[in-house]
Parts: sequence; structure tokens; C-alpha cells
Amino acid sequence: MIAILGAGKMGEALLSGVLRAGRRPSELMATARREERGALLRERYGIEIVTNAEAARTADTLVLAVKPQDMGALLDELAAHVPAGRLVISMAAGIPTGFIEDRLGEGVPVVRVMSNTPVHVDEAMSVISAGSHAGEEHLKQAEELLSPVGKVLRIPESLQDGATALSGSGPAYFYYLVEAMVDAGILLGMPRAAALEMVIQSAVGAAVMLRDSGEHPVLLREAVTSPGGTTIAAIRELEKHGVRAAVLEAIEAARNRGRELAGG
Repeated sequence: MIAILGAGKMGEALLSGVLRAGRRPSELMATARREERGALLRERYGIEIVTNAEAARTADTLVLAVKPQDMGALLDELAAHVPAGRLVISMAAGIPTGFIEDRLGEGVPVVRVMSNTPVHVDEAMSVISAGSHAGEEHLKQAEELLSPVGKVLRIPESLQDGATALSGSGPAYFYYLVEAMVDAGILLGMPRAAALEMVIQSAVGAAVMLRDSGEHPVLLREAVTSPGGTTIAAIRELEKHGVRAAVLEAIEAARNRGRELAGG
């Protein structure tokens, strides 16, 4: 039995993905802060809506999907009900496994996850890290839960803040680039809808080639960049304006901000 505690947007996306992957509604339960939200989830997915304490007592795996600022209060509520050995998977950004372990007691295995919004279309990038009491079997359970909604990668917990900046926030960077490219198309006289369609399909095609070809992005970029051609003229302008350096600094800034938020 899997319980998703705090079934907001990310929690619901995971819930629906797990059901699409073949789990039965009877194998899942969820909690929701608002009664009407719980009723909606029950009607939409046929799952049982329970209290946090009941979920902690009965489910084999607890998925903590609340906002980071709500984690402390949730753990205080769960502490008396979570037995040693109960797997806890945390999806809260910036919350270290030690924070959870300290509040749930000795022997509770915790796996920390950073996922991203493409979980809604089963194309998430989820990175997972083991806490001090989590072993191989717990990481495998987390991978089995998350793999139906995208790709799963194991990393040391020390890299989680970097993963938050790189892939957790990553979709926003691509949307930002798409927005800029569409504006460029409009500048060149194209209708917005046509520009958007061209840019989106170019992005999808490039992503599939990156994923499926096995080629390094430099080689794929060079294959488009003919001597004296249009692409190299564009690349020169990107380099002139420091786009590469700006990306490095932006993602580093996101990592640093994540650390600030985690530290309160």
C-alpha cells in the first residue's frame, strides 16, 4: 500500500502515473489538506482518502508531497505513528533526509526525491538519494514507484541542491528559450502561432535526437553549423552576448537560492 501525503499537483501527477502504470486504486491512498480536494481525488481516481496518521499506520510506503514549509508540521503529526522500517519518500525541495530522520525516530529509511513538472506527461526527471537508514531495497522501491512517470537517476544527497537547480527548475529554462525564439520569429514577420509551432517541433526533434542518437550535444550542434553559414552567424552572436556564461551563472544562482531556502 502506497500513501501520498499532500496530494497537490505533483502528488496527483505521481498518483495518476502510478495508476496508469497498472497499480489498482485499492493499492493507493492519499491525504489532502482540504476536504473538497480529497473528495475530488476520490471521485477522479477511486482511491481512499485518509488522515495523515492513518496513512502512517497502514501504508507500506509514505510519499511526502507537501510543500517544504509544511514539512515540519507534517512530521510532527506523523512521528508517533511511523514504525521503524516504514519507507518514507520525500518530494519536498531542499529538505535533507536528516531533517526527516530526526523527527521520525531511529531506523526509518528515507529516500529524497527531486522531480520536475514533466511528471504530468510521464517524462519527469527524478533524482533520488538515500538517507542514512535507506538501503538498496529502498532505492529500488523508489525507482519502481517513479519510473512510470519518467527517468530516475541516483545521486549522492550532497548533489541534490544542484539537481534542483539543473533539472528541477530545468523545464523553465527551456520555456524561457522557446519564448525568446518565438519573439524572434515575430520580429522576422512570422505569425505567432506559426513561430510557436516551428520552435516547439524544433525543440522536440532536438530533444529526441539528444536522447536517442547517443551523440554528444557538441557533435549534434556542429552537424547543423556549416562553414560560413547561417547557424554559425547566430552562434557568434550568442557567444558575443555571453549566453553560455549567463546559463552557468543562472543555474549556480538557482543552486545557491535553494540552499538559502533550505536553511530557512
